[in-house]
Amino acid sequence: MTTTSSLTFLPVLERIAEEVERTPGRGRAADYIPALAACDPRSFGMAVAELDGTVYGVGEWRQPFSTQSITKVFTLALDLAREGDELWEHVGREPSGNPFNSLVQLEYENGIPRNPFINAGALVVTDRLQTRTGDAAGELLDFLRAESGNTGLDFDLEVAASETAHGDRNAALAHFMASYGNIDNDVPTLLDQYFRQCSVSASCADLALATGFLARHGIRADGGRLLTRSQAKQVNAVMLTCGTYDAAGDFAYRVGLPGKSGVGGGIIAVVPGRCTLCVWSPGLDERGNSVAGVAALDRFTTLTGLSVF
Repeated sequence: MTTTSSLTFLPVLERIAEEVERTPGRGRAADYIPALAACDPRSFGMAVAELDGTVYGVGEWRQPFSTQSITKVFTLALDLAREGDELWEHVGREPSGNPFNSLVQLEYENGIPRNPFINAGALVVTDRLQTRTGDAAGELLDFLRAESGNTGLDFDLEVAASETAHGDRNAALAHFMASYGNIDNDVPTLLDQYFRQCSVSASCADLALATGFLARHGIRADGGRLLTRSQAKQVNAVMLTCGTYDAAGDFAYRVGLPGKSGVGGGIIAVVPGRCTLCVWSPGLDERGNSVAGVAALDRFTTLTGLSVF
């Protein structure tokens, strides 16, 4: 087993990058969002951020990519910090067992989404943050800029426009939940906030740093507290059980860390009390998770012995 001082993380990442480079099958980029379809599925980057903000990586770890559903973690944390347990009256904490954009369960469960990381649940969380801030997407962007230290982070308006043009299913989810009284804002406003939220462009370094508050048990980069220790545990727990769509069980089995993926090919992961990671490779499996990204995180926990188990 490799020791895990900061001096030895980098050789581990380099070994992983070499192994990934030799892997033939990498999946395919998300083609239902035209702005993502052109990404090279063989691109790869991986970063680790220590608790003190030291960050390093391999491959294209400073290359910005479309964060997509990864931002659902930060929106959840920002809303949970404001309203606490009241949020859980409007969205569940259970794995869905269905695709991330499924409508099936909503009717059976009276417009209450299974968890905050499927699209329906993320729409509810964004809606509630919008009610509390007046600009959910702007609040998210300010947070990511502050935690990553990168004031240049921004929305990718091309991606947002592409998602808007192909957003009928998300609109259907929002209208359906509104019919049950589980959406406060008008649906066009909510969808605009949601699509901008998902369009944020950031690198592995940015996202590893921005996720650090979850490894620090709720403490932000500047030493201020965003979440209570219990709330940080809650977010990490929901990431472990629900963060990789309907492959969360397999991810927990292979990787053993709280994680959240996005169809842009990124995955963030948390080692509580130790470090945070972000890996990016645009080639996806049939469930919407990065093929090389999951493999790389699997190898990281195997080589270092770091997991929550």
